[in-house]
Amino acid sequence: MSPSPTTRQLLRVKDLIDARYAEPLDLRTLARHAGTSSAHFSRQFNQAFGEAPHQYLRSRRLERAAALLRSTDHPIVDICTIVGLRSVGSFTTSFGRAFGVSPAAYRTSHQRDVSDAAIPLCEVRRVARPRARAT
Repeated sequence: MSPSPTTRQLLRVKDLIDARYAEPLDLRTLARHAGTSSAHFSRQFNQAFGEAPHQYLRSRRLERAAALLRSTDHPIVDICTIVGLRSVGSFTTSFGRAFGVSPAAYRTSHQRDVSDAAIPLCEVRRVARPRARAT
């Protein structure tokens, strides 16, 4: 029987998922980091955090994808790859289940208005600079 992972070990694995979500992380790798068997690790992770390790990993990937959709103009195919997913079809399906809309619709609904765009500080200073008086 494999030893039970401690809360600290489970938190380390959770941190590992958060940091390396784009990498191909499988249950065996995560369990090895916790120092236990895959089945035991999965049960303990689920008990500690309320979801299976693969669900947690998928959630992190989808959250990151949503952030990229809001903040970049990267093609959806590229975003899928950037967050560590391999199939655009599966990505679109999972994203739709998680956010209620397709990645394209999500991007459209979260596009920033040009008036919301940040103005570079150098431009603010240039415009705010006192003008020389003509005498």
